[in-house]
Amino acid sequence: MNPHRRLTLTHAIQCSLLLALPGLAAAQDAPAPTATTLDTVQVTGTRIKRAEIEGQVPVQTVTREDIERTGLTSIGDVVQALTASGSALNTKFNSSGNFGFPPDGSGVGAGSAQVDLRHLGAKRVLVLVDGIRWVNEASASGVGSATDLNTIPLAIVDRIEVLEDGASALYGSDAIAGVVNIITRRSFDGASISAQYGEYGEGDGATSKLDIAWGWNGERSNLFLGASYTDQEQVRSNTREQSRFPVPGTGVAFGSSGTPTGRFIFTDPNTGATLDVTPNTGDGDPNYDPTQTGCDRTDGFHCFSSADRFNFSQFNLLVTPSERAGLFGQFRFDISDSTNWYVKALYNRRESTNQAAPEPIFLGPAAGTGNPISDNIFISGANPFNPFGFDLDARLSTPPEERNLILIGRRPVEGGPRVFEQEVDTWYVGTGFEGLFDAGQRTWFWDVNFAHSENEAKQTNFGSYDIRNIALALGDPAACAAVAGCTPLNIFGGPGSITPEMLAFIQPIVRDRSENILTLATANLSGDLFDIWAGPLAFAAGVEHRRYEGSYQPDPLTVAGFYNGVPSLPTSGEYDVTELYTEFNVPLMANAERGSRLDLSVAGRYSDYSTFGGEFTGKLGLRWQVADELVLRTTFAEGFRAPSIGELFGSASRFDAQLVDPCTEPFLDPSLEGNCRVLGVPAGYAQPNPQISVTTGGNEQLDPERADSFSAGMVWSPSLLENTDISERVDFEVTFYRHEIEGAIQAIDAQTQLDLCVESLDPLFCDSISRAATGDINGFNNRLTNLGVIETSGWDVDLFWVFPESDLGQLSVDWRNTFVADYEAIGAAGQRQPQGVGIEVVDSSIPEWTSTFVTEWERNNWSAAWTIRHIDELREDCGAAVTFPICSDPATGTNVLEATTYHDLQVGYRFDWLRGLELTAGANNLFDEDPPICLSCSLNGYDASTYDIPGGRFFYVRADLRF
Repeated sequence: MNPHRRLTLTHAIQCSLLLALPGLAAAQDAPAPTATTLDTVQVTGTRIKRAEIEGQVPVQTVTREDIERTGLTSIGDVVQALTASGSALNTKFNSSGNFGFPPDGSGVGAGSAQVDLRHLGAKRVLVLVDGIRWVNEASASGVGSATDLNTIPLAIVDRIEVLEDGASALYGSDAIAGVVNIITRRSFDGASISAQYGEYGEGDGATSKLDIAWGWNGERSNLFLGASYTDQEQVRSNTREQSRFPVPGTGVAFGSSGTPTGRFIFTDPNTGATLDVTPNTGDGDPNYDPTQTGCDRTDGFHCFSSADRFNFSQFNLLVTPSERAGLFGQFRFDISDSTNWYVKALYNRRESTNQAAPEPIFLGPAAGTGNPISDNIFISGANPFNPFGFDLDARLSTPPEERNLILIGRRPVEGGPRVFEQEVDTWYVGTGFEGLFDAGQRTWFWDVNFAHSENEAKQTNFGSYDIRNIALALGDPAACAAVAGCTPLNIFGGPGSITPEMLAFIQPIVRDRSENILTLATANLSGDLFDIWAGPLAFAAGVEHRRYEGSYQPDPLTVAGFYNGVPSLPTSGEYDVTELYTEFNVPLMANAERGSRLDLSVAGRYSDYSTFGGEFTGKLGLRWQVADELVLRTTFAEGFRAPSIGELFGSASRFDAQLVDPCTEPFLDPSLEGNCRVLGVPAGYAQPNPQISVTTGGNEQLDPERADSFSAGMVWSPSLLENTDISERVDFEVTFYRHEIEGAIQAIDAQTQLDLCVESLDPLFCDSISRAATGDINGFNNRLTNLGVIETSGWDVDLFWVFPESDLGQLSVDWRNTFVADYEAIGAAGQRQPQGVGIEVVDSSIPEWTSTFVTEWERNNWSAAWTIRHIDELREDCGAAVTFPICSDPATGTNVLEATTYHDLQVGYRFDWLRGLELTAGANNLFDEDPPICLSCSLNGYDASTYDIPGGRFFYVRADLRF
């Protein structure tokens, strides 16, 4: 964005806020005409408590009835089904293991459910509960910068309001892409029990849910108590054809070179021959013959090929198990006719599990793990299990000509799969006073609030290894014998060669923990200042103070550098912010006879951060009610997002990215051969492992992200279609949106950085990537920075049609559509990031068109709903799979993910027993539509953030009883 344009807008808003009162005071005696408003469209997004300004911004309200119609058991899953939602974590992501640590320091978020609006990322969406900020997640592997919606029990939700517009001027940091406001149940009289059970058509993934609610309304007080329990069982990847192999249609070609039998790449010091061999399966311990320097061998070894790779997918999960229990209470007391006091509290526990294949042990410079113990390993020739009879040496202290070990990849299946168990506890307490008072002829509303919330996560990892003890057990047997419990390790034989005694020495239990704490206090005031020519000048103002604290503490084994898995270091940090905001609604024109009205809204917020100083954001909006049936609206808002604790203070960590090295032979682009030689890659180099370790970390020099958001649209409720033979009511809504983010906080896409390095040899991209003498990448630094610009724009087009009631019942249609016109992310140096409209990349997608079409029918005690969910066609890069038939267009190297449509059906019947018993049966993905095959996705052959799982027909029954 042009800096002068931002400065001009900021000054304009500041001047508007300062001059609104005196500039209009002369007209305060003018009568205020009564304006008609559209009561068929529910909207929020303002701090001013007046109905006349509803419809200013696009807000989608998901009612409790809408939630129950989905058959889903998580708020995250419900919100992710909205057409404006982008890719975000959910329980279909088996996201531990090699996913490692994202550059923002947030950790993998295993077991959480997040929300992304407009494809701008979950950390750019602000989550509120009853208008108050909710604490960010603690992932147990980092300090999260997004909210885990699984910390909020579904039983306590009355409705969800989704503001699909920038709102930093009203709500502060993070509200760049929008706001999700979860409204809890409050006025509830009696009790209710809701029980649901469902499972997939394959007989797995059983999900049980029990919600209990009780409420009491007295003369001066009311109380609501809610309890929720959800148990979601796992679905294994090997139960579905599509997810049984790393990349569907390619067998084990893209499997791991860390195999149960072992892969050994070394140079024989006696013959000078460089070998890449693996033991024959079922031959017992191999007997190496140094005279056999080729691949035609009879010594129990054979040359390693793609057919020997390990299929790690068979151990993964399609749906991760998640058990959640929550308690919530809310009490309100009317101190007087004009003042009430409230207190609310919540406790929520989530226990979830992720599972990955048995952890591989990679040793040698080509391993590229970033761990100096494994990369510089020494394996003694005196090890009783070493079949080669000579030392395997990768130590930097050894003269280069004597270093003979390149890579060992051994996967100890004897130790079982890696299992990551999370325990996540969330506490929340909030209290405050609300009231009103009269000043002259006007009523003013006020409230003061205090809230404290904590999210604490513990993760226990079974099945990983201690690389220090591995090195000791592989080294000098005399040194091993001097350490209690150490026994020489056999990584040279096939499965079963690693004994329980060996495992006991090298396999620890790893425990990590992290937490996020949010403490805040707010005070707000809203009312009408005075009348001007077109009505009362409405006003709101407030102050808010927040304190953030976060920390991540990995296991001491990890801190010491002895963890064989993904390394990390502790992170901790804190900061606070004090904010002042004000908002005006200025009626510019009103004509009661024609039902027309024109309102200008002006809002501004000043934020003072302890980490970087002050920031002002503003917002302007126009709402023109042309007539009773038509509203036109537009907004322009400045936004910003402060760097999170993980982004600022996150220490060096690592994730294992699925990357294609452009220097591997045969070259996908032969013109790059010369550049690869300049980078030190020798002829004949072949990338041994598709997973390349990438180091990430925070940056205390980060600036806030700054954004501009624009929206324009209309809401039309044609009177011609009101109470007619074909409709009772029709609403048509169209919104255009555009977001532009400057200085977006993220790292350049790792594959893009690698490609640009090889293509350009530019030090900007290459200085952070190092290679061993063998050509293998052994260092990849991918740190956070303020990137250039992210721009996106598109349209929401929604239709709501209620048909007249007849003897056959009443039918209604709710059709929502989002069309993404443009999405572009540009790095700080002008490099284009791979994300774009109609593209699948990095386990996420931006479909050009997403749509949900809901038809509801009611007749007497019967009800039914049919939901159609549509996702447009996508394209992805085939990468190294271009030579396989599964790549739909090998000529261009792209694969098409065909458009996908899901159908959901629900039928219910209400019995007039007690206060009502309703039985419901439903099926999601009724026709068992499989997701399109994704060749670039990390796990399970599909995009878990966009589609239902393969074999995803899900049946459920539910009983709801009120008494």
